[in-house]
Amino acid sequence: MTEHEAPSVHGMVIGILGGTGDQGRGLAFRFALAGHPVIIGSRSAERAADAASQLGHGVRGLANREAAREAHLVIAAVPYEGHRDLLAALAPELAGKIVVDCVNPLGFDHHGAYPLPVPEGSAAQQAAALLPDSRVVAAFHHVSAVLLCDPGVETIDLDVLVLGENRHATDTVQALADQIPGMRGVYAGRLRNCGQIEALTANLVSINRRYKAHAGLRITDI
Repeated sequence: MTEHEAPSVHGMVIGILGGTGDQGRGLAFRFALAGHPVIIGSRSAERAADAASQLGHGVRGLANREAAREAHLVIAAVPYEGHRDLLAALAPELAGKIVVDCVNPLGFDHHGAYPLPVPEGSAAQQAAALLPDSRVVAAFHHVSAVLLCDPGVETIDLDVLVLGENRHATDTVQALADQIPGMRGVYAGRLRNCGQIEALTANLVSINRRYKAHAGLRITDI
C-alpha cells in the first residue's frame, strides 16, 4: 500500500453494538446497502434479530457478545450511560479489532442539549482505556440518524471526522465512511482531540432544532 492508498474494506464484516437504536440501525442500513455483511448487536438477541429482519439486505441480529466476536470491525453506538459497562464486558471479544466509537456524551434540559463531562476526556478515550488490546477510532458522531434510516435519501452530504492513534485503523475507517454515497472520511487528529468533536454534537442539535434541519459538517480546502 502506498502512503495515500486507502486500505481495502471489501467484504469486511461490520458489527454494530447498540444496533437496535436509531443511529445503529441507520449505520447498519447504509453499510448493508454498500454491500457489507452487517451484524446488529443488542443485549437481547431476539430484539437484535427483529431489528435485522426489518432492515433486510442480509443484516443479521445477535447478542452483543456474539456480534463482537464475529465482526471484523465493531462500531459502538450505545447510549453513553451504558458505554463503560458494555465495552469493559466485551474487552476479550474486541481484542485485536478496530473499534469505532461514535458515542456522544450529552445531557438535555429545558435549554436543550449540552455536553457531559467524561473523566477520561471523551467517550472515545474512555473506550481506549477500557480496550487496551483494540485499536479505537472515533468517527460518525455528527451523522443524522433520520437521514441514515430514510431509504428515500440516496446521498448524505457531510464529512465524517475520524480520530485515532493508529494510521492504518483511521485510514480503514475513512475508507468505510467513503462507502456511503455523499460521505467523506477526513482525518481529524488523535483521540485526545475527541472531546470537542463529541461536544460539538450539542451545537448541531441546537442548529437542527432551530432550523428544522439535519445538518452535518463539511471541511473546506481539502
